[in-house]
Amino acid sequence: MKIEFVREIAAPADTVWQVITDFSSYSQWNPFVTACSCDLTVGAPIAMTVRLGEQVRDQVEFVSEVVPGELFEYRMKPVGWLLHSYRQHEVCAVNDTTTRYRSIFELNGWISPLVGMMLGKALQNGFEGMTDSLVSRAESMVKLSTLAQEVSDDDI
Repeated sequence: MKIEFVREIAAPADTVWQVITDFSSYSQWNPFVTACSCDLTVGAPIAMTVRLGEQVRDQVEFVSEVVPGELFEYRMKPVGWLLHSYRQHEVCAVNDTTTRYRSIFELNGWISPLVGMMLGKALQNGFEGMTDSLVSRAESMVKLSTLAQEVSDDDI
């Protein structure tokens, strides 16, 4: 099972990266991962509280790659050939004020079709909600920054 979303965000890449990696603020904007902690180093755990439909569950996965400002990915500790997942956030500057964000989630392994049948719709909705909320959060930060700058300029 693969779930992928790509969005153009009216915000600089560093703002989008800041939103993705400010784990302590997830509860303020993220309807899917409502709590998260991670030190963003390869091999480190990423502890999350995830809302799958009406269910809320805690889970721990492990950071597998970090390219600061560009890429962050993590994986569940594989249960052998039974089940393993892969999650990636990719941030790419289109220009100084626009960013392309790509969200990928893959679930593989022998029992992945069963898990997909049971949780596929909730996962799809969750990742889409997170992606859309990331767009809103980053664009709101740009608007607030612009307003603050305009107010500051008016004071001069």
